[in-house]
Amino acid sequence: MTDEPTIQDLSSVAWPVRTARLTIRPMRAEDVETMWAYRRLPSMWEWISHDFSTLERFVEKMSPPASLSRTLVVELDGRIVGDLYLGISDAWSQSDVAEQAQGVQAEIGWAVDPAFAGQGIATEAAAELLRICFEDLGLRRIQALCFADNVPSWRLMERIGMRREEYAVRDSLHRTKGWLDGMTYAVLADEWRERQA
Repeated sequence: MTDEPTIQDLSSVAWPVRTARLTIRPMRAEDVETMWAYRRLPSMWEWISHDFSTLERFVEKMSPPASLSRTLVVELDGRIVGDLYLGISDAWSQSDVAEQAQGVQAEIGWAVDPAFAGQGIATEAAAELLRICFEDLGLRRIQALCFADNVPSWRLMERIGMRREEYAVRDSLHRTKGWLDGMTYAVLADEWRERQA
């Protein structure tokens, strides 16, 4: 497996990226406290992987340089309203072709400030993240994971054209709800391109 990507690995993207309403850019160290203001809310960390109920925990997890290579900030009218996760990785392969499988896929994720929920921001940002992955970065496969009970998350995955690949029974441990069912969605570059056409 290769190391985590760095900002230099994302240099083929002309940052910032703009959609109809949003600006997407790599996270900077000075964004951490603004992001924590919405990430600390119980409705946010109920479904995300890390307990960010204290600023110290959030700062520790989001400290440079690793977090800066995986986190993109979403702005609306110059204000941070959410963030995106982009984790580039190698695909599984046989050893004699492993080099061809390096850095060809990614896992994505999203978080939007609840004050801006219901405005289509997550859908617009996640759809643009797929475009960045396939067009700008040349990746071949994107996946996203969630608890099955996190209905808004998997519905968003379906809205942006991802297909359900796995429904796993009680494979995911939630910090307060115990073992829950998990889901994996994915889309290939050629599938995404067909939908764009």
